[in-house]
Amino acid sequence: MAITEADIKRINELYHKSQNEGLTDEEKEEQQQLRSAYIQAMRGNIRSQLDSIVVQRPDGTREKLKKKKK
Repeated sequence: MAITEADIKRINELYHKSQNEGLTDEEKEEQQQLRSAYIQAMRGNIRSQLDSIVVQRPDGTREKLKKKKK
C-alpha cells in the first residue's frame, strides 16, 4: 500500500485529536492501520535504497551489499 500525503495528513490529525480530546474506537483502529501502512512503506523504501547500493573496493571491484546472515 502506498502512503499518500492525505494519509500522512490524516495520521497527524488523529494524533492531534488523541492529544486534545481522545479518539473513538473506530478512530483508534484507523490510526493503527494508517501507522502500520506508513511503517511498511518506510521499510520498503529503505530496503529498496539499500538494495541499490554498490560498494567499490580499493582494487576497483564493485559488488552489491549482501543481507546479513543471522
